[in-house]
Amino acid sequence: MASLQNSPTLHQTLFHNSFPQKHGCNFRSSRRDGISFIVKASQELSPSSTLDISGRRHVIAIGATAPLVFLFNQQSISFAAENKKGFQSVLDRKDGYSFDYPFGWQEVVIEGQDKVFKDVIEPLENVSVTMIPTGKQDIKEFGSPEQVAETLIKKVLAPPNQKTKIIKATEHDIDGKVYYRFEFVAKAPNYTRHALSAVCIGNGRFYTLTTGANERRWGKMKDRLQTIVDSFKLFNV
Repeated sequence: MASLQNSPTLHQTLFHNSFPQKHGCNFRSSRRDGISFIVKASQELSPSSTLDISGRRHVIAIGATAPLVFLFNQQSISFAAENKKGFQSVLDRKDGYSFDYPFGWQEVVIEGQDKVFKDVIEPLENVSVTMIPTGKQDIKEFGSPEQVAETLIKKVLAPPNQKTKIIKATEHDIDGKVYYRFEFVAKAPNYTRHALSAVCIGNGRFYTLTTGANERRWGKMKDRLQTIVDSFKLFNV
């Protein structure tokens, strides 16, 4: 586990993954649990829509001391048609992955993350994907599901001042690739986040998908969040 634990790039790149940081913003922002964020300025996709486009990202810097936040234009991401009731699919042909997210969540962009979608009312309800280069060929080279989960949660996915607890960590073989999935909670002073993550290695990259919700809404959201994690797949590019 040394290479995973001692990777500053991993820590810096993935830290914002699922625990949003506070920052000032007055552009289509939503505040709850002390969190604000920027929502993609685009028209809603209908459940039956299909869009497959790519383009350049436009950048907006929010404040000198706030994290950089980026705003996608409408030509920045690849979408596939909805394939489950109540879900929209993302297919990233450039980076080699796909996943489903609840219909109605809005795309937001945070520095260091490849894709992020959030509920506009409940900002802790979100999904994000990050990637970093790796020379490893299999997630097992970093250790067991429990070891990888513990390292990522304590070093990357939760701020150091939050109390964390791993609920479970499992291994799955899907189409010849090994995925680790884990469930955990992270307690902040004013809220507790219940989260699910999936990690896998492919295309010379270490991929992490994380989704979650406020603990008070876990009972309502857990099945939808599990669908997100179960849908996460890598493919060769």
